Amino acid sequence: MSAAPDARTLRRARRSWYVYDWANSAYVTTTQTVLFAPYLTVLARRAACPEAPEGCTRPLSVLGLPVAPGSLALYTITVATVLSALLLPFVGALADRSRHRHRLLGLFAWTGATAATAMVALGGDRWWLGVLLALVATTGLVWSAVVNDALLCDVAPPAERDTASSRGWAAGYLGGFLLLAANLAVVSSPSSLGLTDEWAVRLSLASAGLWWGLFTLVPVLGLRRLPPREPPAPAPGRQGSLSAPVRQLAQTLRGLRRHPQVLRFLLAYLLFNDGIQTVVAAASIYGQEELGFSSAQLLTTVLLVQAVAFAGALAFGRAAVRFGAQRTVLVGLLLWIVVVLAAFAVPRGAFGTWLVLAVLIGLVLGGTQALSRSLYSRLVPVGAEAEYFGLYQAGERGTSWLGTLVFGLVAQLSGSYRPALVALLVFFVAGAVLLARVDVEAGVRQARAGAEPVL
Repeated sequence: MSAAPDARTLRRARRSWYVYDWANSAYVTTTQTVLFAPYLTVLARRAACPEAPEGCTRPLSVLGLPVAPGSLALYTITVATVLSALLLPFVGALADRSRHRHRLLGLFAWTGATAATAMVALGGDRWWLGVLLALVATTGLVWSAVVNDALLCDVAPPAERDTASSRGWAAGYLGGFLLLAANLAVVSSPSSLGLTDEWAVRLSLASAGLWWGLFTLVPVLGLRRLPPREPPAPAPGRQGSLSAPVRQLAQTLRGLRRHPQVLRFLLAYLLFNDGIQTVVAAASIYGQEELGFSSAQLLTTVLLVQAVAFAGALAFGRAAVRFGAQRTVLVGLLLWIVVVLAAFAVPRGAFGTWLVLAVLIGLVLGGTQALSRSLYSRLVPVGAEAEYFGLYQAGERGTSWLGTLVFGLVAQLSGSYRPALVALLVFFVAGAVLLARVDVEAGVRQARAGAEPVL
């Protein structure tokens, strides 16, 4: 068994751990949320219609398949998410076998950050390079998230995980806000810096990768203070077996039957998190098409949500200390239902009302996700944290298409985005019902019993 770190070492390691959310959120916000998709679309249209790229509808040939330039970025993100999710349980198993999880964190993070920084080379009609770099960057982001989530169990005892997880999310929203604000200033007035519009975007994309890579140094170096973990002992005769990860995954899936609270929580989380992700993803198109807001107004909304989410994550963390994480998340889901109903009622062009709604979204966005992570960390079996967080991330990303599918189908059938938004209520209601049925105390007792021997 590894020696338990003293309280001072644990506090210092926890502060270092917070910084990884700060590091990777810059990429998520600047690149994934705002700049990458529109810019890749420009490159794709330029390749498909070199003579007149504006408004081009001629398809590209991608691996022999016709792809509309305007859909290329969406397909890229979908493929990257699915491919990375397929291997997440194996990544978790690898992390659980590692004596130094922070090294794996650095490996995955710096691989993703290198690809993100290399996006400065995107230009001309090199859409294929953008696709490849996005695949690598997204995989690095998702895999590092599994290791980072599992590290929460190493840096904070169960009683402090709600606060620690909330502070990590808060740091992420603050970091994402600061870099996005700086990059939007560059993109909005590139001539004042002697840049073209295209170079302003390329440098902003690179800045997100550099930010991610440089600030990852803090957790990788800071977490060295923790004593090496003692991985679970392999079952007799299984040391070094090449089939061990596959066998271990199968064993973990079978073991979910012996951890019913984990399974129930996962089902609840997959539902309500899909609702959250769909609301966030659909907010811009809803604001633009249904409410008539300009791009500048929508960017202002993104910044406001990021800023408020910093305070919201901290506030939810404090509330969880007093009322418990499960109750606090349930209140957050009730507020999400209010958000959806209020958005349905916002009149066209009512930007002031829309900003009030953005404040409410910011308050509940980080809090529900941060507390979900900490609550789940108390339910997973001791010794298999990363593997179970692999299931957490794989399930989240493997089903994140369902809400957008429902939204798109209802919008297509009804001819309006308003009923499509209301259709998302089923995800929040069903998720809340399942979450309320999770017996946290029983789950914690089962988690302390640990996992089965590693194969």
